[in-house]
Amino acid sequence: MSGAFIIRNQLGHYWGKSGGWVKGGRASQVACWTHRDEAVNTLFELGSKETDLRGEILLAETEGKQPKNLEVSRHPVPKPDGEKDLETDEDDPID
Repeated sequence: MSGAFIIRNQLGHYWGKSGGWVKGGRASQVACWTHRDEAVNTLFELGSKETDLRGEILLAETEGKQPKNLEVSRHPVPKPDGEKDLETDEDDPID
């Protein structure tokens, strides 16, 4: 069995190769590191940008170069740069 290190946040999203959070349904989109210290450095950089981030480094089994058996998050993925969907903005109070 070979493995790779991945980053998961408090909502169950994984850090993606595209530089954003992904749910984990497509393993090819999840960023992987061969060395733990590389994943730790990335998590540290992410935490300095997102102060509410609670992330963890996980060792995932891999098949080829992709992680397998990922738990898919049920939470919606946040939009980049705090963009809001006008139709489903949850910050607005509902009367």
